[in-house]
Amino acid sequence: MDPLSGAGPRRARGRLGAAAPGARAAAAPWARFSAWLECVCVVTFDLELGQALELVYPSDFRLTDKEKSSICYLSFPDSHSGCLGDTQFSFRIRQCGRQKSPWHAEDWHYNSGAPVSLQREPAHYFGYVYFRQVKDSSVKRGYFQKSLVLVSRLPFVRLFQALLSLIAPEYFDKLAPCLEAVCSEIDQWPAPVPGQTLNLPVMGVVLQVRAGRRGREGARFTETPTPIWQLLPFALQVHVPSRVDRPEHSPPKQCSHENLLPAPVVLTSVHELDLFRCFQPVLTHVQTLWELMLLGEPLVVLAPSPAMSSEMVLALISCLQPLKFCCDYRPYFTIHDSEFKEFTTRTQAPPNVVLGVTNPFFIKTLQHWPHILRVGEPKMSGDLPKQVKLKKPSRLKTLDTKPGLYTTYSAHLHRDKALLKRLLKGLQKKRPWDTQTALLRRHLLELTQSFIIPLEHYMASLMPLQKSITPWKTPPQIRPFRQDDFLRSLEHAGPQLTCILKGDWLGLYRRFFKSPHFDGWYRQRHKEMAQKLEALHLEAICEANIETWMKDKSEVEVVDLVLKLREKLVQAQGHQLPVKEAALQRAQLHIETVIGSLPKDLQAVLCPP
Repeated sequence: MDPLSGAGPRRARGRLGAAAPGARAAAAPWARFSAWLECVCVVTFDLELGQALELVYPSDFRLTDKEKSSICYLSFPDSHSGCLGDTQFSFRIRQCGRQKSPWHAEDWHYNSGAPVSLQREPAHYFGYVYFRQVKDSSVKRGYFQKSLVLVSRLPFVRLFQALLSLIAPEYFDKLAPCLEAVCSEIDQWPAPVPGQTLNLPVMGVVLQVRAGRRGREGARFTETPTPIWQLLPFALQVHVPSRVDRPEHSPPKQCSHENLLPAPVVLTSVHELDLFRCFQPVLTHVQTLWELMLLGEPLVVLAPSPAMSSEMVLALISCLQPLKFCCDYRPYFTIHDSEFKEFTTRTQAPPNVVLGVTNPFFIKTLQHWPHILRVGEPKMSGDLPKQVKLKKPSRLKTLDTKPGLYTTYSAHLHRDKALLKRLLKGLQKKRPWDTQTALLRRHLLELTQSFIIPLEHYMASLMPLQKSITPWKTPPQIRPFRQDDFLRSLEHAGPQLTCILKGDWLGLYRRFFKSPHFDGWYRQRHKEMAQKLEALHLEAICEANIETWMKDKSEVEVVDLVLKLREKLVQAQGHQLPVKEAALQRAQLHIETVIGSLPKDLQAVLCPP
């Protein structure tokens, strides 16, 4: 009977300059920097080369040629003519290099406590861009064109955009010394810890940033950062969201600001966008867009600028919270991307990806895609948006195509007319935009939760009962997910219990089962349940009488118990099993007791000096 079946290298401190070859020094102090950012890049326009990487900081951070090329092209708008002044946007690229920053090894610690939508990306980089184009007679082309780019694996779009709004203007004015000083400050920041509020010093500006706990509403940038070079101390205050945060919880207590003048700028979230502003022109299609996101359908967002493109894509992705978005998405995508051929080929079906583009060339190139969302220039905040109708993809032919959602997809759920009426009425009455966003975000959150709760309940029913877990037998298996059984359960435990929307819920679930999101959700839940089973099994062993079990066991069985117990202990101590500290201590005592019962020669093998 089988009783138990069942930080990398630190960054070398370097000066500003082009990326240099060579291995990292093992004891250098850049681990804290890489807890937030992979690197900072400056991209400039060279008359002979076009976009060129001017510098990377830290200077020894290794980017592959493909990553460098992607960052260069994605850091400038496709057409510079319409982007005079300052522009902020974001992009996302595949990580091509094998370099692992010090915090790759610590990802599990952060990810285990962070909401799934805010976990570190294992295979992609986010680029947060501040692009400036101004007339400059001293430059041959007559324009100053440069981008400052923060490269990170954290999806903290609001935080990094706010940080860029402070750093970039000063950098463009003072250049390298300013950037080096800021990077040195970031290198002193504590690592992000879910659920904690952290003080982060940042270049003589008082900011107070709080990440709304998961489910909090109304996130927006409420004030403008104010330089106070003459005052100390100064800090950016950040509350990092935790997966255990709940909307009903009170916001985290703010740190004392007695010594901080002027009053801190408040940024209410590190990641939440102004959903209502993003979706205002397509409010009547929000539920259809939610369904397309839920099903992982290929979608192109064609916008007039990288800022609108990236904001719309990120807003669409956020529609599924708290469900993890398991497909690929590119907030800003150009014809120069290394994946251009992969995404535009007509020899196979379009991939499960959401693309944000600005070049009208994509209208022709991606005409075979099943869903295209064309968004126009934003209207004034007081205007009542003209709600565009669904249009057939065949009408998407000319470069001056009108804004709208081009698709043949028919939504499974009926439109929530009461919500639309409330939002449009709020717009007429000039209700605050953060209130409008709160209403829309709450609706999407409740819609997603209503869809997921029946799946969670059914999945929980597949877990073996705790009383069936005995110490000295292999733990029972999780029962298989049977789609037909689940669909039958919806009659008495379906989304109609928590959602008033009518429609073809069964049809929506059937299509969901074929999507990457069901596969991603199921794999994650199955993994968590399997770990829980292992943890319960380990706790059952710890509570059992080990001496009684050993009485009639051979030395081989006893040694096997020691090895398997140690293996489980390593898993638990590595936070791969949800086991209490007291159980780990009992497991260690069991190991010592079992080893003590063995002959001296075996003890020496199991516990070498």
